Amino acid sequence: MSNVGAFDRAVRAIAGLALVLLPFFSGWAIWSETVWSVVSVAVGLVLIGTAAFSFCPIYAALGLSSKRKP
Repeated sequence: MSNVGAFDRAVRAIAGLALVLLPFFSGWAIWSETVWSVVSVAVGLVLIGTAAFSFCPIYAALGLSSKRKP
């Protein structure tokens, strides 16, 4: 059962990819701390995963969906 629509999937995939790549390529001071880099990559991977599977457990728990109904 999927509960993530196409626009939501695209936004999640782009944001997830950005969060995974930023600690390695941005050079910003916040990413110099290991904890923030790990958190950023972890959140990014979760976003990419929810985009890939079109399923968000938080949406499911709250009874939400961003898919259009036919």
